[in-house]
Amino acid sequence: MPRSQARVATDRPHRYAKQLASHLGRRSETSWDEESGEGGIVFQNGTGTLTATEGALLLAVETDAEHLAVLEDVVGRHLVRFGTKDELVVEWRRDTGEPGTTQRNAA
Repeated sequence: MPRSQARVATDRPHRYAKQLASHLGRRSETSWDEESGEGGIVFQNGTGTLTATEGALLLAVETDAEHLAVLEDVVGRHLVRFGTKDELVVEWRRDTGEPGTTQRNAA
């Protein structure tokens, strides 16, 4: 299954991952483990992972090629909105080596 990943630099990766999992949990099945700093998302047509590391939040999505840009956008757009003050930028890179979509604050 095609995969795309992003590394989002932030001083608060745990906070953003927990908030993202909680928010996306309204429409998808999500999990977040504060102790391990890892979480998952089960979308209707794919999956995602959240991993909080020192100084960054690592994101990944997997789905068929047709929906890859959609899942990149859903995860990235919500994270950027939560991190408006921190000016978060999400730049996806696909497992094929191609660049994926990019989400950033429009203001």
